[in-house]
Amino acid sequence: MTVIHANNSVGSSLGSSSDEHANSAHVFMGGTFDPIHFGHLRTALEIQQWLSVGHVYLMPANVPVHRETPGSTAKARLAMVEQAIDGESALRCDPREIMSDRPSFTIYTLEMLRKELGLAKPVCMVVGMDSFLSFDQWFRFDEYLEYCHIIVVARPGYHFKPNQVLKQLLAKHQVERKSDILTQSAGSILVHELTPLSISATYIRELIANGQSPRYLLPDGVWNFIQEHKLYFSKKDS
Repeated sequence: MTVIHANNSVGSSLGSSSDEHANSAHVFMGGTFDPIHFGHLRTALEIQQWLSVGHVYLMPANVPVHRETPGSTAKARLAMVEQAIDGESALRCDPREIMSDRPSFTIYTLEMLRKELGLAKPVCMVVGMDSFLSFDQWFRFDEYLEYCHIIVVARPGYHFKPNQVLKQLLAKHQVERKSDILTQSAGSILVHELTPLSISATYIRELIANGQSPRYLLPDGVWNFIQEHKLYFSKKDS
């Protein structure tokens, strides 16, 4: 398991020439991961294999600004991500947002990544379709494509109704081939169909709060961590 620490050594770690994939795209998937589960992990792994990149970086948010307050602390969610990817070389954890004292606006992360990686390296942000449909409400959303590509994960045969702002964005920036995002540093939106596992972090929290087991929905190491630290249990059980 490799963890990128958000300090002065981050840039050299991200751009290490000793990595056989050093010249491939930098791909990351942010989220609350409250808790992380097999749906997150399988999506990240399939994206890594589809793009043939060295790694996909999982980036837990510190103080998510587009969602309600998480059910566990930032440090606990970071620890669960680390537990979940232990032993999987294709997935890495980037804790920079957890370690930051600023709100988790992704545009700040993109600015930081560009400073570390330079202007030429392709950077890809992975988001789900539901998140993308509210993308025009994100802080400084109109600047994102200056820094990265956006990979929108959709179920096969998806049908969605973007608003007028997103329609215009797609008309200008949508591409169909992965080569379009691997040969340019930023600026494109690609909708990629895959069949994500139908697992919900909300459902997992509800199971735990009701005294039921979420095993086989998330890694055993994560479930053990949740039990050890009594996360998500109802007050009478904690």
